[in-house]
Amino acid sequence: VPNWPDPAVLAAVERQLAGFPPLVFAGEARSLERALGRVALGEGFLLQGGDCAESFSEESANNVSANNIRDFLRVILQMAVVLTYAAALPVVKVGRIAGQFAKPRTAPTEKRNGEELPSYRGDIINGVEFTADARRADPARQIEAYRHSAATLNLLRAFVHGGYANLANVRQWTLGFVKDSSQSHHYEELADRISEALGFMQACGLDLESHPELKSTDFYTSHEALLLGYEQAMTREDSTRPGTFCCTSAHMLWIGDRTRQPDHAHVEFCRGIINPLGLKCGPSSKVDELLRLIDILNPENRPGRLTLIVRLGSDKAADQLPALVRAIKREGKTVVWSCDPMHGNTITSETGYKTRPFDRILSEVKTFFAVHRAEGTHGGGVHLEMTGQNVAECTGGARMITDADFKDRYHTVCDPRLNAEQSIDLAFLLADLLKAERMAKVRPLPAVAGL
Repeated sequence: VPNWPDPAVLAAVERQLAGFPPLVFAGEARSLERALGRVALGEGFLLQGGDCAESFSEESANNVSANNIRDFLRVILQMAVVLTYAAALPVVKVGRIAGQFAKPRTAPTEKRNGEELPSYRGDIINGVEFTADARRADPARQIEAYRHSAATLNLLRAFVHGGYANLANVRQWTLGFVKDSSQSHHYEELADRISEALGFMQACGLDLESHPELKSTDFYTSHEALLLGYEQAMTREDSTRPGTFCCTSAHMLWIGDRTRQPDHAHVEFCRGIINPLGLKCGPSSKVDELLRLIDILNPENRPGRLTLIVRLGSDKAADQLPALVRAIKREGKTVVWSCDPMHGNTITSETGYKTRPFDRILSEVKTFFAVHRAEGTHGGGVHLEMTGQNVAECTGGARMITDADFKDRYHTVCDPRLNAEQSIDLAFLLADLLKAERMAKVRPLPAVAGL
């Protein structure tokens, strides 16, 4: 809990939030649960990604501007097309966006040049600038976070339902600085095949205008349920199903690796809402505790209710993941298995920047899907910290980003993100894994007499 300077001001802000319109509706959250239910049953794939921490500061390169939102959506749409084509499965698109303003921190304070101040905990709590005034927790920032979330959601809805996500625009989603990348020609080939397929459908007399799934897409929002006062203020009773409650700050919320204790407030809050939930599972996750959490958060064992977001690290995944998968399979628990290859692979570069090597990210992804293939379970998704911007924060990738690139292109306010090109690189590499898995499931047709 932040050290709020004036409890009366905090209470007034929370009352104001409780009277604001919902950002999302319970029916949308239930639609997401149904989509994730298909993923849990092996009939879909979850693509979840976005900024480590959003910012509403005008000075920040990560602020929620129209251009940043559009560029992020373009990358997500490109990745989804690549994955859909390879896996022959619907891709559920969920953004870490329109609400990812709070961040957990390891230490409550930060020291620079002998001066010690409270740690930056996300724009919804305090400012990133290293000054006493900026680092003071300010309840009014929650109102600002709500307004920026509302504006972001409004633009996202306009993009995905207003024609921008039309599959006929598949070529227009490529960002300018990605067009000369190593994967650009692969994407162009894929776009050619999609365009040919659409042309074939039209030639067969199918009216593409009568198929809304080709003209728009479903896109959902998510963030960590960290600042519980804000989340509780945004919780509303579902008028269509009295007695049930939806947190209307996002379609999906997740519980972080630091706040997943079964008897603590974050788990208690999340078990009482109908939103689909994520649960981060780090190296400290134990089988018994995880099974207990699943029983608390999804006592009815509903497909799509709970996503396990595994963040073990490339050096630990092969040793720790199989035991978790086997135990949950043995107990008959229905969950979405998602791989977070970011958080367990953070290192400090020689120049002092936090970074994540692309080869380690890819290694954990490969291990995750190899384990599920070996255990006969469905590796159902990925959870990425990423951006549509041309940043340099994670080393490696097709352009081999190094420490030398950080000086001018390192813009994150918290943790390093994949840039647009690295995100699409990862999508194609992941597509190869999914295609191989799909082809392995294909069985030869029985011989027909006389042929």
